[in-house]
Amino acid sequence: MTPLDPTVVPPHVVVVGGGPGGYEAALVARSHGAQVTVVEQQGMGGAAVLTDVVPSKTLIATAEWMTIADRAPELGIRMPDDVVDPLSDVNVSLATGGIPVVSAYAAPAQALGGAGVQAAASAAGTAEEKRKHFVDLQAVNKRVLALAKAQSADIRGRLEREGIRIVHGKGRLDGPARVVAELADGATEVLEADSILLALGATPRTLPTAVPDGERILTWTQMYNLRELPERLIVVGSGVTGAEFAGAYNALGSDVVLVSSRDRVLPGEDEDAAELLEGVFRSRGMTVLSRSRAAGAVRTDDGVEVTLSDGRVVHGSHVLVAVGGVPSTSGLGLEEAGVRLSESGHVVVDRVSRTSVRGVYASGDCTGVLPLASVAAMQGRIAVAHALGDAVQPLALRTVASNIFTAPEIATVGYSEEKLRAQNSKFITTTLPLARNPRAKMLGIKDGFVKLFAHPEAGVVLGGVVVAPRASELIFPITLAVQHRLTVEDVASAFTIYPSLSGSIAEGARVLDARVGK
Repeated sequence: MTPLDPTVVPPHVVVVGGGPGGYEAALVARSHGAQVTVVEQQGMGGAAVLTDVVPSKTLIATAEWMTIADRAPELGIRMPDDVVDPLSDVNVSLATGGIPVVSAYAAPAQALGGAGVQAAASAAGTAEEKRKHFVDLQAVNKRVLALAKAQSADIRGRLEREGIRIVHGKGRLDGPARVVAELADGATEVLEADSILLALGATPRTLPTAVPDGERILTWTQMYNLRELPERLIVVGSGVTGAEFAGAYNALGSDVVLVSSRDRVLPGEDEDAAELLEGVFRSRGMTVLSRSRAAGAVRTDDGVEVTLSDGRVVHGSHVLVAVGGVPSTSGLGLEEAGVRLSESGHVVVDRVSRTSVRGVYASGDCTGVLPLASVAAMQGRIAVAHALGDAVQPLALRTVASNIFTAPEIATVGYSEEKLRAQNSKFITTTLPLARNPRAKMLGIKDGFVKLFAHPEAGVVLGGVVVAPRASELIFPITLAVQHRLTVEDVASAFTIYPSLSGSIAEGARVLDARVGK
């Protein structure tokens, strides 16, 4: 980082949007000595903190505790009034290598996909009868929103301590070097800028035939207004957001129907991981309607009806429409200022986040590069550093780690198997089911695997997939390997704790190391 000359007037950087792509950039600009103003309408942290990432992951964390509690009988933990015959209720699982597991849900074992994973099918009614705990959704959502508000306040406090000015209002461009902030009281403030960063975010995409009403037909930002657990939740869309909410509400106790227009859930993810997760969903009583496209949704006297394109009608108490997002770029003077937008409305940027207008940069979901908070933050940091004359490393998506917060989680980094095959790359791969891992056995983890890709001659780690509880934590050593072009020998020779889930990463590296150059 090269600080600015303190003897000259510092440049003014105006950031429009206070999400991760905005506030992280503001901190970097301030550390360079710039005068920084952030214009944010909703609250610091933006939608990511207030209505999207933080609230949804908090809800999912709550659901995870329900999943753990439901699994407790398998570990021999009983409620005082539980009556379980330990002999008749023993389920020998392929996923645990034939080790008997006492299960309160006594279900037949199945193998899923190529990972040798158990999907113990049990009737939803039986599970509900066994369950001794329940969810107070109003209390859950109150905590979710309070946590999001606290996180927003923490971000605001950090910016203010660093001397960054925050303007509460809606920002729009008035030419290439001016931002007009429309304040809450109806007044406006004109901000002259040397550099501008657009961190505008995105909003949930809606369907004209399924208009959200905030009560029965919902977007993901409206889910936290619910006071009672949906009796039967229909989730339209099986991408990341749809899968995460479907899994969470299924764990919380709702009857969930997941409507997927594709052959499987998470169509853009690793095929083995997606197949495993869909099997887990079905085993937990979720209804997955594959190759089924929603044509519309309407309210009824006591719920909703979702009509599919083939004429079938699905009845439920609520419907969540999770069909992607729309960039928040319209009506903000971007095109009038010369900023080029794509056909989808996203701001077109290069790898250092420059737009088509000199001095105007963009970051985050409004660019359509990759809808991840970590990518938004990196784009913002790169943008302002470049704008202030610092040397920067262009954004490299190959090293971006991403995670889907389902149960189990799915984390990926580097090249995917599909990408490697599509570009006819040479690679070797191995997949290790977590069921073989001793730590996984201790924790009662049955579903998951570690998959690695490497170059067959150089041994360089090309990418990886982890499907497991806390996969978001386990992916980090593979991310380091991809980032620094480590070989499988490098990974295999590093110490791991025994027993640990990360031991499967080292084991996978040893398997591939033995095949390098063969």
